[in-house]
Amino acid sequence: MNGRPIRLGVIGTGPRGQYLMKELNKTRAVEWGAVCDIYNVRRDQAATIGGAGAKTYNEYQAVLDRKDIDAVVVATPDHWHATITIAACQAGKDVYVEKPMVHKPEDGVAVVRAARHNRRIVQVGMQGRAMPHFLAARDSCVTTGLTGKVGLIRTWYNGNNGYVLRPPPGMETQPAGLDWKRWLGPGPQIPWNPDVYFSPYKWLHYDGGMIMGIGIHVIDAAHQFQNLTKPSEAVCLGGIYQYEDRDTPDVVNIILEYPQKLNVTFEAELMTCATQPPEAGIELRGTGGILRVNRYDQALGWEFRQHPAVPGTPASASVQARGSSSSPLPLLRNWLECIQTRNRPLANEEQGYYSAAACYMGLEAYRTRSRVSWNASWNLPA
Repeated sequence: MNGRPIRLGVIGTGPRGQYLMKELNKTRAVEWGAVCDIYNVRRDQAATIGGAGAKTYNEYQAVLDRKDIDAVVVATPDHWHATITIAACQAGKDVYVEKPMVHKPEDGVAVVRAARHNRRIVQVGMQGRAMPHFLAARDSCVTTGLTGKVGLIRTWYNGNNGYVLRPPPGMETQPAGLDWKRWLGPGPQIPWNPDVYFSPYKWLHYDGGMIMGIGIHVIDAAHQFQNLTKPSEAVCLGGIYQYEDRDTPDVVNIILEYPQKLNVTFEAELMTCATQPPEAGIELRGTGGILRVNRYDQALGWEFRQHPAVPGTPASASVQARGSSSSPLPLLRNWLECIQTRNRPLANEEQGYYSAAACYMGLEAYRTRSRVSWNASWNLPA
């Protein structure tokens, strides 16, 4: 692009899409050519963020048809991610797509094929892969071998307030400028429901609840720290124990088993939403010690406690480090850099696929109350 700003379009301009626009504006490396949303209020808000050059659209294909758009940000509700990402790749656009990249393995395989065939740069919004203190913890303790053989990675994401949101007052009637049929897309054709529109996180079809929606962040961190891809088995228990306004669990526990002789667990609950700030992180337990990495704790980003039997190590030996912001800005900067260099980004479509597939297996285990095994049809082509 010869040093000129990267010309972007954004598809999906709700709160997350607008936030990503503001973060990208901080790079001073982009300009906005198009903003697209099915709701005129959010569309117009995004146009203000995008500046004078940002033209507004109601339909995403019109954005993809623009020859002057280099890349797109896909921040729609999750049930649209796969369809739009594939279409964007086929239109020759690089893509930043919010997590989860897909809801189903077959869609993930299709996205990977589209990215490969069209030679596109696809970055998935799993920002933990670029968070400085996550990288420092991995490089200091895992890459160096300090953790030894890891047999268990605990992950958690508790008390996330996004899963107890309620629609704003006055939305009982569908707004005139909101295209509800287009929002639903190929999914179930239900009447206007403000709870579904403003809180898709609660619903299996539109977000997948805490397993697909936020579990993917910390499960992906486990994948990154141990270079994991395909779980061999998944089991899950949980349920709707408190909040009846949804079809996804408000308490859930998953166990994923990997061929590397390693278990990854995930826990999430909403009982503490009213009393505690959100907590998220991962803990690797290995023969060399225990590494705990906190997502939101600025004072204690990560801590490593060596096993007392490691030669030359006192029983109290530990290393602590401060945390860093959970902003997606480092991951967005990496995406922009890779658009220029054509190098593989930190959270590329293959990693997005495997982490989404792990969450899918956990969700299917919850839905079917059964043990779910990796299916050979989900393997990516060589």
